[in-house]
Amino acid sequence: MQTDTATASRDRPWLMRTYSGHSSAAASNALYRGNLAKGQTGLSVAFDLPTQTGYDSDHPLARGEVGKVGVPICHLGDMETLFHGIPLADMNTSMTINATAPWLLALYIAAAERQGADIAGLQGTTQNDIMKEYLSRGTYIFPPGPSLRLTADVIAFTVGQVPKWNPTNICSYHLQEAGATPVQELAYALATAMAVLDTVRASGQVPESGLDRVVGRLSFFVNAGIRFVEELCKMRAFVALWDEIARDRYGVADAKVRRFRYGVQVNSLGLTESQPENNVQRIVLEMLAVTLSKTARARAVQLPAWNEAMGLPRPWDQQWALRMQQVLAFETDLLEYGDLFDGAPVVEAKVQSLIDGARAELERVDDQGGMLAAVENGYVKRELVASHTRRLQAIEAGSLKMVGINCFTEAVPSPLTEGVDGGIMRVSPEAEQEQIARLHAFRDQRDDAEATAALTALAEAARSGANIMPPSVRCAHAGVTTGEWAETLRQEFGEYRAPTGIDVAVGDSARPGQVADLRRRVAETGDTLGRPVRLLIGKPGLDGHSNGAEQIAVKARDIGCEIVYDGIRLTPQQIAKAALEEGVHAVGLSVLSGSHLELMDDIRAELSDRGLDRLPVVLGGIIPTEDVPALTAHGVAAVYTPKDVDMNVIMAEILDLVRTSNDLPAYGPLA
Repeated sequence: MQTDTATASRDRPWLMRTYSGHSSAAASNALYRGNLAKGQTGLSVAFDLPTQTGYDSDHPLARGEVGKVGVPICHLGDMETLFHGIPLADMNTSMTINATAPWLLALYIAAAERQGADIAGLQGTTQNDIMKEYLSRGTYIFPPGPSLRLTADVIAFTVGQVPKWNPTNICSYHLQEAGATPVQELAYALATAMAVLDTVRASGQVPESGLDRVVGRLSFFVNAGIRFVEELCKMRAFVALWDEIARDRYGVADAKVRRFRYGVQVNSLGLTESQPENNVQRIVLEMLAVTLSKTARARAVQLPAWNEAMGLPRPWDQQWALRMQQVLAFETDLLEYGDLFDGAPVVEAKVQSLIDGARAELERVDDQGGMLAAVENGYVKRELVASHTRRLQAIEAGSLKMVGINCFTEAVPSPLTEGVDGGIMRVSPEAEQEQIARLHAFRDQRDDAEATAALTALAEAARSGANIMPPSVRCAHAGVTTGEWAETLRQEFGEYRAPTGIDVAVGDSARPGQVADLRRRVAETGDTLGRPVRLLIGKPGLDGHSNGAEQIAVKARDIGCEIVYDGIRLTPQQIAKAALEEGVHAVGLSVLSGSHLELMDDIRAELSDRGLDRLPVVLGGIIPTEDVPALTAHGVAAVYTPKDVDMNVIMAEILDLVRTSNDLPAYGPLA
């Protein structure tokens, strides 16, 4: 109910977290303890890409990726080190983990048991939303069907054994990062939640009478962009739609159980490398979208740091993000009032518009056969790629304003980026080898017979359909490693490559004259070379954030290039082999995980072994400026970072690289 004056007591603030982890379990433990001492009230663990994709730190695919975007966790010893001195019985821990969520939860449970905690009292969240991994983030392993089965196993196990745990966190955050509109974010997140709940119900592990407990433990993790009025309305639409679905589809009578419980990290897609100080006000404004409306207020908030478009935040940067939350929660009067927007006609009209749009899109997903089918047949991926293309076109046209990118670009250098570290944290080059040494030492001292027996029990559970969690906890205590757990399930379930979604129509361009000129240049170049210009777009390493690579592929195809793009997680050998066999004229690579130096060394070596030394290689991603000379010295022809948003210019420059490598004169800049 709306109130005219402040209430007698303040509401409790939301959980305050920062998403963090890097280098090693010991380094991350020190970071967590420091953040908790600064007033953080929960933990949000970032795992490195090998951990997320089920590889040990010494696996060839892990080279260059260990400890870069999160903490490496290979076994129970790492998990115990990560939480040393942090009583898990009293902590609320969020873990951003999906394909390997059963395993990391098993390690967490085992670590808590070794601390003497009663696992029935553990509180926290495993993200465990595998569906969006096929659409945006890319850390899937198994096919969608078996992956949903693992999600259902975690839910059934925790509802019975760890009842305060949120076993899955339906994550629309990365859908927005992949280009989703508010309507799409609503529809696809809710469709995923229904797919998960339907899978749990069909598994028979939870009786129909206990389904309300499953609904009550389901939580969401959302995104909030800069259009904070629209985003606020989106959250109120989420509340209304989820209440309706829980009541009508799953028969939940208790309104408290039907509450839309969600955490949030505000938008990273809109953070800019140019004039990065502007990211501070962006983050604050986006935080308002998920805190102003009491009936749709987030239960947990984590904010990105101002410099995340540039690299890994430092402890001070994360402290600044935490202080933003604390100022809002403790200095302002926000928590003293009821909902400020109840009865507001503008808000109510916008909320209803979003609800109507989401219902229509949910019907289209249902026409595909539900969310699982819509992921497998590529429908949702194509819709997201198309939405993202329209967004980039709007930025190019100037109709979507981004300060420092397509307007108000004149600025003095930011003092925040001055200093020897360039304004970001760098993971020590020795961290990977140190982690591998610890892993080998752990393997040497464990009981191999017990580890083998535990893995045998895990494989049997996978084959028989038994719940995967009890044997996973046994594996954790037995000293099984992350790679061994995942490889056992790979043998049972197989691996999967998701649809790329790049077969979409581009539509009207922001600069039709430039596009026409590009198409002419591409056609002329192809005629001169005797065959169409062909580009290989690749995602080397374990980084699955493919949005940029997809947009380059869509753009290049639109101007007449032939495209070779096989999606994510390619080895240097696969990239070089494809470049040779497909006869490409240039290679475009996307790396956002910080492993660009190691990967480019390996890729250039593989290309050289195949006689492709003259083949232009272009790199895009989050690349610190100081790394560009080293990349150029290793044969990278051009480097593009988040500040480079003009796709026409990028394509013109790549085409000129193709021409000069074939001894043809360059065209030069577009008119």
